Amino acid sequence: MNQRIASLAALLAALVLGACAQTPQTYAEKATAQATANAQPGARRSPAQTSPAPTSDVSPQMQALIAGPYPAHFNADPKNAAEWKALVNSRAAPVIAAIPALKQKLGVSVQATRMAGVNVFIVTPAKIAPGNERRLLMHLHGGGYVFGPGESALPEAMLLASIGGYKVVSVDYRMPPDYPYPAAMDDAMAVWKELLKTNRGRGMAVFGTSTGGAMTLALVLRAKAENVPLPAAIAPGTPWSDIAKIGDTYQTNEWIDNVLVTWDGWLGRAALLYAGGRDLKDPQLSPIYGDFKGFPPAILTSGTRDLFLSNTVRTHRKLRRAGVEAELNVYEGQSHAQYGINPDAPETREAFGDIARFFDKHLGR
Repeated sequence: MNQRIASLAALLAALVLGACAQTPQTYAEKATAQATANAQPGARRSPAQTSPAPTSDVSPQMQALIAGPYPAHFNADPKNAAEWKALVNSRAAPVIAAIPALKQKLGVSVQATRMAGVNVFIVTPAKIAPGNERRLLMHLHGGGYVFGPGESALPEAMLLASIGGYKVVSVDYRMPPDYPYPAAMDDAMAVWKELLKTNRGRGMAVFGTSTGGAMTLALVLRAKAENVPLPAAIAPGTPWSDIAKIGDTYQTNEWIDNVLVTWDGWLGRAALLYAGGRDLKDPQLSPIYGDFKGFPPAILTSGTRDLFLSNTVRTHRKLRRAGVEAELNVYEGQSHAQYGINPDAPETREAFGDIARFFDKHLGR
């Protein structure tokens, strides 16, 4: 059996080498081949490419992230609830273990409590920035609607609390496999309404990355529909605004993004698990299909290798077309949400500093 496997591996290697040998070696040959392949209207075809980690204008800390291998779970395919929970817990454990050191590094405290029957964490910086005494941020974490339970969702909230000098309420919303849609949005909306009882909408902002960015957009859509006061500003970072595989960079950045890698791995499986058979173009699942008129000012962040770059660009453009003030920051070489992974990377402080300044501009005192 081992010999058979070895023979198969050798055959596959020979096929790959043979394919490589047939690839045009000079620019002229490649240009001719590509011109022929793209001579007709329709889908565009490109040759296989190697994308080296960028060095210009990218910090060493970010270069290390950009050059990293795929995560081991990128193609995870849990078959039942128990397997999903095991995957979620395996990813959460090392993050939770690192939280005490991160709290100390960033100078924040964390209090677990409940609001409107929902688990939340209140993140407080050692020093509230002048002018932020009456301001409050609400955080909706990322993780494809399945990852990030409990304290494992806190790093992003801790970063903005520390860098911006804001108190932050991070929502530990319910997730699949036990709680598919609409549990997460029900929890987010319940906490938002609870915060409005003691805080002014014009003094609050909502932010989150990836799934959290999509939920931020969906929360505003739902608040509009229910005539609930809106936040003064939002920061939907690289939002999963179209949960289906729709958008240019789902193809162009597939296998280049070393965080999400491909929609057809765990990501798409999580999308279908969360949606529970609902239409993926429902604006509460894919907020890009909602009405953005009347939205609060927004700041969006992404990277050139981000699988969700098209989601981010489409969201930014739709906000602008709806007459909403919207900023877009795109970082060189970064895959999905890498601006928030390493607190020591200059790009991290830059990204969250921009969000803090945007909020400072738009939140009332």
